[in-house]
Amino acid sequence: MHSKLTYQNRLDSIRELKAIHTLQKHAINGTDGYWDMDDKGIIPPPGDWVFEPETNTPDGRFTGNYLCGKNYRKLLETHPVYINPMSSLAGGWMHSFFDIKRPLWDPKFDYSHLHENQKKYDLVSGIGGIQHFNVDMTIGFSLGFGGLLDKVNKYAEINKGKADDFYVAERDIVLGMQSIISRHAKAAYEMRAMEERTEIKESLLKMAKANEDIITGPPKTFYEAIQWTAWFMIFATMYDFSGAGGAIDEYLYPFYLADKKAGILTDEEAIFHMACLLVKDNQYYQVCGTKTDGSDMTNELSFFMIEAAHRIKIPTSICLRVHKNINPEIMKLSVKYLFEDKLGTPSYIGDESVNEGFVKNGYSMELARTRAKTGCHWCALPGTEYTLNDIVKINFLAVFDTALKDYIENLPQNPSTDGLYETFAKHLKIAVETIAEGIDFHIKYMKYVFPDLVLNLLCHGPIEKGGDISSGTVEYYNMCVDGAGIATVADSLGAVDTMVGKDKPFSWNELMNFLDTDFENAEKERLMLNSVDKYGSGGSKADEYAVRISKTFTKLVKEKPTPGGRNMMPGLFSWANTIPMGKAVGASPNGRKAYTPINHGANPHPGFSKADSPTGLANAVASVQPGYGNTAPLQLEFDPHFGIDEGGVDLVSSFISTFMAIGGTLLNINIVDKKKILAAHKDPKKYPNLIVRVTGFSAYFASLSKDFRQLVVDRIVDGL
Repeated sequence: MHSKLTYQNRLDSIRELKAIHTLQKHAINGTDGYWDMDDKGIIPPPGDWVFEPETNTPDGRFTGNYLCGKNYRKLLETHPVYINPMSSLAGGWMHSFFDIKRPLWDPKFDYSHLHENQKKYDLVSGIGGIQHFNVDMTIGFSLGFGGLLDKVNKYAEINKGKADDFYVAERDIVLGMQSIISRHAKAAYEMRAMEERTEIKESLLKMAKANEDIITGPPKTFYEAIQWTAWFMIFATMYDFSGAGGAIDEYLYPFYLADKKAGILTDEEAIFHMACLLVKDNQYYQVCGTKTDGSDMTNELSFFMIEAAHRIKIPTSICLRVHKNINPEIMKLSVKYLFEDKLGTPSYIGDESVNEGFVKNGYSMELARTRAKTGCHWCALPGTEYTLNDIVKINFLAVFDTALKDYIENLPQNPSTDGLYETFAKHLKIAVETIAEGIDFHIKYMKYVFPDLVLNLLCHGPIEKGGDISSGTVEYYNMCVDGAGIATVADSLGAVDTMVGKDKPFSWNELMNFLDTDFENAEKERLMLNSVDKYGSGGSKADEYAVRISKTFTKLVKEKPTPGGRNMMPGLFSWANTIPMGKAVGASPNGRKAYTPINHGANPHPGFSKADSPTGLANAVASVQPGYGNTAPLQLEFDPHFGIDEGGVDLVSSFISTFMAIGGTLLNINIVDKKKILAAHKDPKKYPNLIVRVTGFSAYFASLSKDFRQLVVDRIVDGL
């Protein structure tokens, strides 16, 4: 006789299995098994399963529509079945098609004419960038997989002779999807026949029927829509690591209302299904925001998504969209769980500031309000906008390092920091122009290399026009360009302004000698440079330079589109590039040692002020916002012993709202005990379930490399 399993019992079991899978993934990934990015929902595959793709290049890779479609269909048709009976949802992914596809770019599409500047300025060009845009889930909900196949066949006939290989590939993609769903439906029936626990037996029957129904038909119920979403997210993630979840509380809401009216869904069931969805992969989901008329979009599912993350307690990437009329109860609930669970979830995005910035690109406010938070720091219009969000980056420090060497090699008679800054701006202009050329090159050739065959299906245009989304088949092309290292450069300029020149401690040539030798035998001088007031201290030269850098960068990005006419949108974000971008540059005038990390995102460097405070951080980051709809996030650390039960929820909620009101665009918050994070850094294996907000994503601390853990530790310890 089995005791009745509650939903929470089942979620606890799912979480425990995920922890086991995480340890197994560490072993599979190598000796160290580190993963310095989003925690992925990948399931360790059976040891005897291998996948051999068909290739079309001399070095054993494959490119283009035909083989991408054919190989992905083969992967789906041979992929092992995975059903955890404790979950309400079938499916899980075990092998990355993107990893099979690597190396990504095809060398026959040569961009060596850009290499010199790309290397000089340490540019992340975006060439070969994948999946960083948002789909329209309602297309899938209205058509289902069968309807998507019919749509592909319809437009293949309409456009016959124009894009035949594209339609063959898209057809293969959908047929592969239907195949794997069919095999899971069959497996669920078989598992049910052997199951003894009544509630699991019922769950498996429901799972089998739902999966059977959605092989061809569109989802009809909330549960089927959740299962459909789970499958599409699995397919997208397997194909190219897509994280395009979008505004989940909005697109699932009609199913919820219909099922509640019909009396076939309870709120507890809805929360359970949403929690099971979160386990499938660490997708980026948005809740709340505003409708096109500006009214609050918060609904029951907004609350349920926050509740689901609270109950499953794994790394998730949910973002709450904050505006002045937001339901205050969801703000309080999110902050309460932020401190109670210490999962770094949710993050918070400023609805008004992001929307108002997007409008400055020439769009309506109504259109701006339909954009959804879809990745680490970015938003996109569902199904109609191609962006390369969070892929294209300029290393401000590499640009500054080049400018400093240029300036000192050609030192004028009366050198000044203003003169150095003008040289920096000159080189930054070249970097932006190089990025713009790279974006056009990517858009010209990406369709021949790795078309986004999965996400194309839920976009408006690719199937109708017969071409990959990268090739001009959707309405909007707003290309994200991020700057990284703003604090490192601002602090360096502040140090030069204060310490270098006539009647100052160091000459320009002495400064260059310090940097060339990495401050060898000059520790005292390094500390003097490092002691200058930094960006974030308030009213310092470095603060002025940070604002100036942001304005210069924004002006250069916005003064003209790419040569091919694509709009570019500036932001300030480093993602996980803080370490590699630092490794690309030697010592800097702020006292930073050679090849050490740049600052995180738009944040000041750790130790930016003796009186570090959330307010100081918020004011600094708010002051450097580029202001065109792309974000410059604030990363904030709170001690878990903060008086959250004594008015702290209201205080932090007010802080979040105030930051957005003064122009802030995105806020990530960590709640971590200083002693615990230090102990976990020393021996991560003792803390396998410790979760931290790394940047735009949360992850298991033990999954990060030693260098990346150190970066997080420095930021957290200094911020508490």
